[in-house]
Amino acid sequence: MTTDTAYIVINRSADEVFAFLADSHNLNLWSFGTWEIEIQDDGLVHGKSLMDGGAIYLRVKAYAEQKLIDYFIGQDPDSLSPRIFVRVIPGRVLNGPDQKSVLMMMALRADGMDDDRWEGLKASHAFEVRVIKSLIETGYDHRTGPK
Repeated sequence: MTTDTAYIVINRSADEVFAFLADSHNLNLWSFGTWEIEIQDDGLVHGKSLMDGGAIYLRVKAYAEQKLIDYFIGQDPDSLSPRIFVRVIPGRVLNGPDQKSVLMMMALRADGMDDDRWEGLKASHAFEVRVIKSLIETGYDHRTGPK
């Protein structure tokens, strides 16, 4: 099993970045894997991949104190696996200002994932962190237009 980590510095507080990423309603702003989402009352997210239209289920487990988020993902809502992990690091931890933070997104390569799909996932995450940065810093929401 291998991993990949995408990261970026965001000019907003760790609390703001964490809140944005912990909110399931924001997934279809930035996630290529969960487009056109429906969120059930119990928090289960059903969406489809922007890449191939395949169905995907997801559950977000957020740990506010640690600024950690686990994304449990799968094609069957009854057998989701933790596959994407996010850590938001406050700027002060890195001797920077509190209005700056680092976003790290780590992905696990599932057994059976071919090289092409893995390379595509890594490229998607590298771009997704840039999209997240832009969305948070500008407040832009393509669903409703500029704030």
